[in-house]
Amino acid sequence: MKISLKTVPHISSKIAIDLNRSGVVTMTKGLESVSQEAQKVLIENIKQEVALEEKVHDICDENEEQIEFNLVDERQLFFMIKKKLAPEYGIILNYEERFSDLSHKILDELYEEDLIHFEVTENRIKNSIYSSITSFISESSEIEDAVMNKIRTYKKKYIPGSVEFDILYEKIYKEELLKRGME
Repeated sequence: MKISLKTVPHISSKIAIDLNRSGVVTMTKGLESVSQEAQKVLIENIKQEVALEEKVHDICDENEEQIEFNLVDERQLFFMIKKKLAPEYGIILNYEERFSDLSHKILDELYEEDLIHFEVTENRIKNSIYSSITSFISESSEIEDAVMNKIRTYKKKYIPGSVEFDILYEKIYKEELLKRGME
């Protein structure tokens, strides 16, 4: 599953909380600074992927007539072009490998910025960060379902996409994260 800009603050917060709870890391400047640094790394990765996807869209748009003439499956073509250009943009398409790479980058940034001290192997810290990312992603669909179910129980009906809906959704989403110890 892709990491979205909407989930970045929650994932980075979970990384900071999990590292703090691990008992093997000392945070020199607190949870917030660790969370912010993780957030920077995740946002940079998302920006790289967005740039890649924009380039792929441009290529597809430039060749639209040929694509239609040859009856090419556009989704499959999009993925093939993305796969070919991914190394040029520094994007790893395999999510397991990508999350591992992100974990390394986050650890490197936290260490370079002197935000954490530890006396265990770097791999143990990286694995904790990796686990935070993957567990958040696996739980996110459960959280989204719980939020939507709660919204459906309200007497007033909220229209998805409306400002009211978005505000309520974010409020309940944060409550669910708190309830699960992820915020």
